[in-house]
This record gives sequence, structure tokens and C-alpha cells, in this order.
Amino acid sequence: MPDNPYSRPSDPAKRHSAAITDGPDRAPARAMLKATGFTDEDLARPLVGVATTWIETMPCNLNQRDLAQHVKRGVRDAGGTPMELNTVSVSDGVSMGTEGMRASLVSREVIADSIELAARGHGFDGLVCLVGCDKTIPAAVLALARLDIPGLVLYNGSIAPGRYKGRDVTIQDVFEAVGAHAAGTMDPAEVHALESVACPGAGACGGQFTANTMSMALEMLGISPAGLNGIPANLPEKDEAAEQAGRLVMDLVRADTRPSEIITRGALDNAVAGVAGSGGSTNGVLHLLAIAREMGIPFAIDDFDLIASRTPIVVDIKPGGRFVATDLHAAGGVAVVIRELLSGGLLNGDERNVDGRTLAEIAASAVETEGQEVVVPIASPLSATGGLAILRGNLSPEGSVVKLAGHERRTHTGPARVFDSEEEAFAAVKERTLAAGDVIVIRYEGPAGGPGMREMLHVTAALVGEGLGEDVALITDGRFSGATHGLMVGHVAPEAARGGPLAAVREGDEITIDVEGRELRVALTEAEIAERMAGWEPPAPRYTAGVMAKYASLVSSASEGAVTLPAKDQLAAG
Repeated sequence: MPDNPYSRPSDPAKRHSAAITDGPDRAPARAMLKATGFTDEDLARPLVGVATTWIETMPCNLNQRDLAQHVKRGVRDAGGTPMELNTVSVSDGVSMGTEGMRASLVSREVIADSIELAARGHGFDGLVCLVGCDKTIPAAVLALARLDIPGLVLYNGSIAPGRYKGRDVTIQDVFEAVGAHAAGTMDPAEVHALESVACPGAGACGGQFTANTMSMALEMLGISPAGLNGIPANLPEKDEAAEQAGRLVMDLVRADTRPSEIITRGALDNAVAGVAGSGGSTNGVLHLLAIAREMGIPFAIDDFDLIASRTPIVVDIKPGGRFVATDLHAAGGVAVVIRELLSGGLLNGDERNVDGRTLAEIAASAVETEGQEVVVPIASPLSATGGLAILRGNLSPEGSVVKLAGHERRTHTGPARVFDSEEEAFAAVKERTLAAGDVIVIRYEGPAGGPGMREMLHVTAALVGEGLGEDVALITDGRFSGATHGLMVGHVAPEAARGGPLAAVREGDEITIDVEGRELRVALTEAEIAERMAGWEPPAPRYTAGVMAKYASLVSSASEGAVTLPAKDQLAAG
């Protein structure tokens, strides 16, 4: 009698995939998997998803298909069977200032949903997510949080800076050149020359903008292997890092180490300290709130203010500083930042990384490059407090976020210049109808009202380029790019489209931003605001069908991370 080909005992690490691949009843599934090239030996091993967000619309994710091959080699060498999958991505930089930018934050939910669906549908035992552009990074963590299977996130690395007229440049310089051109201080040939060299190859935007902010946050959160995210995209060491990530995920699969064991409240505190201590993007607030919610960890927007207020800035990096992400890597990387913050008692050193080490062990292993100036000692920080603050007041009762690099104005009072879309505001910048002292209000650009909570870099960079960056302030229920600098307040909640008091503001109303007092207010009484809102009606939705309409109907407040909620949770949230 021939041997029973189905008699082999299942690998105990196939905690999920055995239901897909094992036994005679699964012959149809195996037949289809064999058609794609997998063998009986492959299917007897744990199955590991390798998710990429590769797309040809940006440099940010461009090296992921190559990196995926190295991840897969590492998985195979460690006894697993990798299965590659892909999802979408939307470039913030390419879509900025257009209707397409509304798709960016929406893509975070679509990416998380699609990775979750592929992993659930195919019974993966583990997961490696390759990420690059801004929303892909938190989206991967959201998917891992929902699945709670062994896994990790690997950032494909920062782009190298471009060179223009003997200096390093980034995409931030190109956005600001648009304003300089509008002001007549930069001619079209110069703008064209700059745009042609600013982004020299693969990798995400080079300053401590959203991608590099979230990359650092994920190392401090523990869900990215320490030291691997920060390797720039253009270095050959990135291939080695990808292979190492593939081997590492098999250690997690064998030990059944799950994201819920790594992402704790203490780890979230560490991630926030990383954002604050590096002068990182305000989008970190939105994304870490979303991750906390998916993990079921109580975490509120005011926790960011508490952590940031005690965390000094120790990284001299753009947009507020001098250097870029590749310089940070050359200086010794995130481990040096961890060492400085930990030495100041600002991190929870016992929290674990997916590589098995504690944060304290990672800090102890830091190798600082002699003479580097990117990371400063905790005893002599660039700013005594972190790079963001949470403001409340009669314009933002649920909170709003202001980015601080340590040298901005701390107060501003001026007349409101009110715009009901980003396009209206940008037109005013180009027409040079704004004046020093103005408070620019951009509303109906929130999570639901946009929908998609567009970033306002098109406007803010143009203001800087035009020379008004230090003389005006801007508030919005939309978001800001990590490249934004100046006195800018975003994430104003509740948003205008859902009846927030921003909808009551009229042209010329006096608005005050008071960072020290943590207040954002308009010079109106509660009764005056209520009187104005009594006749208010929400604007007609910009989309009535498709993914944008679906998102607008399900999305929560920015103060809750702008996550999409089932109908029952929407009702509970009010």
C-alpha cells in the first residue's frame, strides 16, 4: 500500500495556515497553490505574508519589490514559506494641493484593510510589512494590531538629499520654491533646476517629515527591528536588513510573539517621546492615536501634550533643524536618540523590541560617530520641551495640534482670513492678498468634511517662500505635512463640517493662539458662537458615492485618530 502523503504531522508553528494547507480535505487549496509554484515541502512550513506597498507614482516605496526578495530569502532560510502580496499607496508629495490629496489619509484605512484581508483570507502564520510613504507606515501597524499574529514592519528607508547650488535640498525646498516664484524672488528656470535634482532616487522624503517621524516612532514602539529602519534606501546594507527581517519574523512565529506583547502603553509613551524629541511631524499624533485604538489601549490626545512638555528636542533635523535622515543614520542612528532620551529618564527602558532586546539594551549598544552634530546631549537640548503641543479653547474643545521646533512665536493674535477650502487659501497666497498679522483659517478640510483631512503644505510652504512664514498664523481642521514649519495649528476638532466652532468664524474675527496657555480661541462668547451656529447648515458632501463617501460616513474625529468606525461605534461616539 503506498504511503499516505497526508500523514505528515503539522508543524506546530502553522498555527493558522494548517487550516489552509493540511489534510486531504485541503487538496483543492494545495492544488491552486502548487499552480503558483509552491511544493509540498513549501506548504508544510509556516506561511509568512510579505506585504509591499510598491507603486510607481513616487520614489518613496520604489525599492520595495527588490527588498521583498531579500525578506523572502530570509524567511526561507529560517524555515518558513514567504508569500508576497501588495496593496496601494498614495503619494502625499505628488498629490499635495490637489483633489488627489484627499485620498491620502483614506489610503491608510484601505491599506490596513487590504493587508488584514489578505492575511485573514490565507491564514498567514506571520507577516512582514514593507512600508515607505507616510500612510503606509501606520497602516501596516493597524493591520498587525487587528490580526495580532507574529509580525514586524520594515521601513524601506529615506531618500538621499539632492544637491542644488552646493547645498543639500529636499522636497520641502521645492514646495517653498513655489512661494518664492509667486513672490518674484525665484525665476522659472531656477524652480525647474531645483525640482530636477531635489529627489535623486528611491526612498521616502528626507527630513523628519511624517515618514521618518513614523519610522523612528515604530523603532521606539518596538514593532520595527531596532537599527534597520534608519538605513537609507540607497545603501546596500538595506538589502541585508530586509533579509535579517525575514529571518527575525520566523523567530517571532516560532515563539508566537504577537504585536499585543510588544505594543503596550509604555511602548506608546516611548513612541510619542520619539516624535516629540525629534521635532517630528504632527501626523504622529493622528497615527499613534489610531494605533492605540486598534490595540485597545486607553490613550488620549492630551497624553501627547503631557509627554511632549517633558521631552526636550535632541535631534537637529529638518524642517526645524539643519540635517536630514541620512545624516542621522551616519551619526549613529535612532539608538543614539534612544540613549539620550533614556538617560534623561524619558523612556521606559524595559519595553521590548521585536528583535528580542529591551530599549535599554538598544541604547547601550548605540555607536555614536565621533564629532557628529545631529543628536545633541540631553543636558544641552535644542529646545527644553518637545516638538508639539495640544491646544484647546472655544475653537477646539476636543483639541488641536501645533508643531514646535523651539524657535517659533508662542503667541499670535490677529484677524481671521476665512477660506472654505485649501484651493481658496492658496489662491489668496498667490494673489498676495494676505498681510502680516493675519490668521488664515482653512476649514471644511477635516476627516469627514474633506473628506480625507488634506495636508496644507501647498499653502504653508508657499507662505514661507513668499516671506510671510514668520508673520502670519494658520489654523485648520485639516492636517500639516511633516515639512511644515511656522506657527500652524491643525487637527482642529470638532471639525467644521460636523458643526465644530470653526464653522462659526467670520472674516475679521480676532483669533488668538496661545501656546504657553495651551489655548486656541476666537474673541466671541459662547452665546455668540451658538447664535451663529443656530442658522448653520453643513455644506453638501463633496462625494456622494464610492470610497470617499464611505470614508466620510465612517470616520471619527481627528482627536480620536480619524479611524473608521462601525455604525454602532459612531453612535456611541456621538
